[in-house]
Amino acid sequence: MMASHAEEAAHPDIPDTLQQRIASCTSCHGVHGEGTPETGFFPRLAGKPAGYLARQLQYFQSGLRKYGPMEYTVRELSPDYMREIAEYFAAQEVPYARSPMPRLPAEALSRGEQLVIHGDPARQVPACAACHGSQLTGVQPNIPGLVGLPYDYISSQLGSWRTQTRAMAAPDCMAQIANRLSAEDISAVSAWLAGRELPADMHAQAPGSVTPPLHCGVLEGQEGGA
Repeated sequence: MMASHAEEAAHPDIPDTLQQRIASCTSCHGVHGEGTPETGFFPRLAGKPAGYLARQLQYFQSGLRKYGPMEYTVRELSPDYMREIAEYFAAQEVPYARSPMPRLPAEALSRGEQLVIHGDPARQVPACAACHGSQLTGVQPNIPGLVGLPYDYISSQLGSWRTQTRAMAAPDCMAQIANRLSAEDISAVSAWLAGRELPADMHAQAPGSVTPPLHCGVLEGQEGGA
């Protein structure tokens, strides 16, 4: 009897609820997936398209995205489980908060705006808005929004595509774009996006409302994107 009580104490019953199952997510990304805007390290999940969130979990599981804690967290998750997590965070609506960002000269911010809105044809860099939507709030079901993300997160992810610690289905259009940008361009784009005034409607655009200018493997057989 004493042994039985000891075993129960060592292995307590854990409630099988969604809140319990996403505890490893919310411990870093916030209760509603609001991220950590005060540090700029953990990105916002709330309101991002469910298709995009589910795909990123799959990429951590397959090794296309590399970050030890995330790889460990998703290692044993089933596709249905990852989809459930993605749909939960996609449905969350919480206020946005500003993040710390560096002071850049006006010319740098102007360059960032140019790249985001118009791209750089000479370098074969399309505008961010060409894929991520006219208001940069993303496109359903798979293209994430860029506005409201911290400077540090945007710049680190563009850097990750350059160092091949982040990837997606080939041909990897984001890797192509990131490698056509200079370090100064990445800083400029990240700062302009992080400092941009948020639109009144932060929801992602409707499926099929953009035609991506590059061939992206992640888009094959579906609407939406990178």
